[in-house]
Amino acid sequence: MLVDDIIAGVELGGTKAVAVLARGQTILGKTQIPTTNPKDTLGALRAQLAQWQSGSGFSALGIGSFGPLRVGSEYADYGSILSTPKPGWSGVNVAQELTAGLGRPWMIDTDVNGAALAEAWWGAGQGVKSLCYITIGTGIGGGFLIRGMPIHGALHPEIGHLRLGCQHEDRFLGICPFHGNCVEGLFSGAALKARFGVPAEQVSVDDPRWPPIISGLAELFATIILMASPQKILVGGGVGLGLPFLVERARDSVPGLLGGYLPTITEETIRSVIASPGLGANAGPLGAIALGKLALDEARSKVRKES
Repeated sequence: MLVDDIIAGVELGGTKAVAVLARGQTILGKTQIPTTNPKDTLGALRAQLAQWQSGSGFSALGIGSFGPLRVGSEYADYGSILSTPKPGWSGVNVAQELTAGLGRPWMIDTDVNGAALAEAWWGAGQGVKSLCYITIGTGIGGGFLIRGMPIHGALHPEIGHLRLGCQHEDRFLGICPFHGNCVEGLFSGAALKARFGVPAEQVSVDDPRWPPIISGLAELFATIILMASPQKILVGGGVGLGLPFLVERARDSVPGLLGGYLPTITEETIRSVIASPGLGANAGPLGAIALGKLALDEARSKVRKES
């Protein structure tokens, strides 16, 4: 077994964290722990990485983290989580905590950018040049690939904190501590539990409280299509995968919202544009592996240029 073929990854989510060891998309080892406080969570992840490193070994590490995350390597706090409602995590330098003493190439990006990359390489995004991966889970996030690479700007896309027209039709005030009734504050898994008083999966599909949620998600999809023009939008996360009727009803409403303005979006095509991730629940962990592979490729390219 060649170590060069083996990559380690960490997917750090708001509810759970996953450490994974893989060759390509073949998972060789996987450990899942709850995301609690930074010391315990990152300590357990470091211990697992150390165990793998002292065993079969690995040649690079990819980290996909919840955000907001400093993704620009030119900043002193590169790899740090910025202001987040997750208690105790604001300002934590995830990259530094996980890579100190590692001695291997590494890369950190948002969990959704990583998942988008994995879907483009191995999943439902193969063959497309532009892709959006949305996770609807504890929070809501979106990763974008343009010409096969994750996009960054001053930060990274934060679609979960968009405030859309649907907010004026929704009586629920939202739970986001920053914006109240933004997309995440209205439609995330945590927001749905606050609306219903129970986890969303326990609510009947015919419950009369679903329509404004469906309308809001449809408006989110339409906004992304108009803004970024992705060839595909893949919807994952605990809610996205666990409540398929919710995504399907929202998806089917999108052509009506767009009013025939975009010739590529019709009632016939929309089901191929907005779809489920091909990798299912493994999109996030394999996203971390894809980031690690990018780090390894960059390191090798640098060595070739210097030799």
